[in-house]
Amino acid sequence: MSIPPSPGNRQPWDPCGPSPATWPQGAPGPGPYAQGAPGPGPYGPAGRPYGAPVSVNALAVAALVLGVFCFLPAAGLVPGLIALRQIRRSGQSGRGMAIAGSVLSAAGIALWAVVLSTGAASTAWEGLKDGARGNESLSLDKGDCFDAPGGLEGDTYDVDRVPCGGRHDGEVFAVVTLPGGAFPGDARITGVADEKCYALQDQYAMDTWAMPADVDVYYLMPSRDSWRHGDRAITCLFGNTEEAAGLTGSLRGDATTLGTDQVVFLSTADALVAALDDEPGKTPEDDLAAHRVWAAEVHDVLGGQIEALRGHSWAAGARTPVADLVADLEDARAEWRKASTAGDADTYHAHFDKAYGSVDGPATVTARKALGLATTPPALGREGKKDSAAQV
Repeated sequence: MSIPPSPGNRQPWDPCGPSPATWPQGAPGPGPYAQGAPGPGPYGPAGRPYGAPVSVNALAVAALVLGVFCFLPAAGLVPGLIALRQIRRSGQSGRGMAIAGSVLSAAGIALWAVVLSTGAASTAWEGLKDGARGNESLSLDKGDCFDAPGGLEGDTYDVDRVPCGGRHDGEVFAVVTLPGGAFPGDARITGVADEKCYALQDQYAMDTWAMPADVDVYYLMPSRDSWRHGDRAITCLFGNTEEAAGLTGSLRGDATTLGTDQVVFLSTADALVAALDDEPGKTPEDDLAAHRVWAAEVHDVLGGQIEALRGHSWAAGARTPVADLVADLEDARAEWRKASTAGDADTYHAHFDKAYGSVDGPATVTARKALGLATTPPALGREGKKDSAAQV
């Protein structure tokens, strides 16, 4: 069953054509339906049938969105004005959005005019840069050399990468990433930096004899503010204890820059240095038992060093010097064993002195020279060594 259409004129009026009042009685109108003839339904404004969905003008939506972003002050004004013109002709919705976008864009233009005239834009830009500086340490990688205009101590907000061959303030030897979560506090981060950075320095600069006496470990640490921006990096670096002097040339000496013979030799030497650094804090007179345990540990480390040196196939020019060094290390190992069983402090000191006499002695210097390594032993307990940290 069909439902008859409603009576009335169903032909949309063409504003550019003749008026319906001038049509002849009974004559067909300008459209597909004659006057008074049944059509598809009643029409509203702009020739749209009543009840048909009304589309939203796209430019009106764009004008509102662009108007909200006041940092693009004029972007929403032109689309808004065009949208108003289109809406008047098409009957689309969105007039309110077009007006709002135009007004917001106009207000943005006025606001930016005030900002530029008062210099507030420069202040705002500096603020944005300060916020981003919190992640500055994340832009430095292992092996990078840089200058720090603010120096390596105190708050460091900016660094500039420079070639390692020339003069520079610092050289990065490790980057330690902290876990997420709440800011752990300056004291906690400093403790982690002390523990990690000093332990990692010898992996980057394996030849401790080649390290200049005026170079020390520094680190860039996250501050409370930079932590909010996602900064989780402790940047471990070498710097000169005399800030004005700086560094010249790279301090890197690892498998990326050294030969195989050099790496094997330094690896065994570093293991012995690490063992010797664990000497008890108290004197043998105050804690002989601790010193005896430590002497036994050094004895064991020397055994591993001797085995590694003997097991490696050395270049022809280094075979004899390394063999002579191994003989000295065997003698030192015997003295460390005797020290580990000493019955009193005097006996301990006697064996300790003989054992240390074979460490970094003439045979070590000769072997180093044959391998092309530094031949001047570092001064023990040099002055001026300090813990240094900068926050970013």
